[in-house]
Amino acid sequence: MKLLIRRALGPLALASSVATFVMGYFITPPDKVQGDLARLVYIHPAEAWVALYLSFGTATIASALYLWPRTRSMVADRVAEAAVEVATLFIGLTLLTGSIWGRPTWGVWWVWDARLTSTAVLGVLMLGYLALRRANDDPQVRAKRSAVFAILTAVNIPIIHFSVMWWKTLHQGATVFTENRDLKIHGSMAWTLLLSFLAFSLNFAWMVRARYRIADREAGQRDSDLDAALVARRTETAS
Repeated sequence: MKLLIRRALGPLALASSVATFVMGYFITPPDKVQGDLARLVYIHPAEAWVALYLSFGTATIASALYLWPRTRSMVADRVAEAAVEVATLFIGLTLLTGSIWGRPTWGVWWVWDARLTSTAVLGVLMLGYLALRRANDDPQVRAKRSAVFAILTAVNIPIIHFSVMWWKTLHQGATVFTENRDLKIHGSMAWTLLLSFLAFSLNFAWMVRARYRIADREAGQRDSDLDAALVARRTETAS
């Protein structure tokens, strides 16, 4: 069953992405105010969902599991690394599509808005996380330092989430619900938005799994190389 799910993950991610594109571009109507520009709602919020909550949430949980002695495992460390790499990619895409959306809406490509700035800061911190992992060759030390860094960085997530409520910003508020939890989007647009979240979530799962497998193979190769080097050294010493 697990093998079937793993094999179906890629095709499901691709199929849902294609379905999102077809529904978002050909089936849903243009917005009354923003026209066709509002079709970015089927991309941008889902990218932010993956970047800020799904990817970084996975990285934070995996990092906490590594730091907890009872659940400490290099599996958790590799999952955290994979999730941060995916998060970094999607933070970049979120900022890019946000700028594309903001240019005709705000008149500029970039403003030092609270949400934009805090999201950009998170992207820089993610690059710092990846740099930190390459600053130490000891797997245990690297994993521990990276886990602590990821958990400390998680403080930025609620700042990003509540920035539109804490400060006066150009960035719009909630896309789906008002503060009173009234639905703001309806009909085919709501279904397409929901599908986009599903599609991007499936793509996240596929990308993390693929990156984890690469990291696992690399770790296995390093162990094999180390064993071979130790055997060669013992042979030289014996002779």
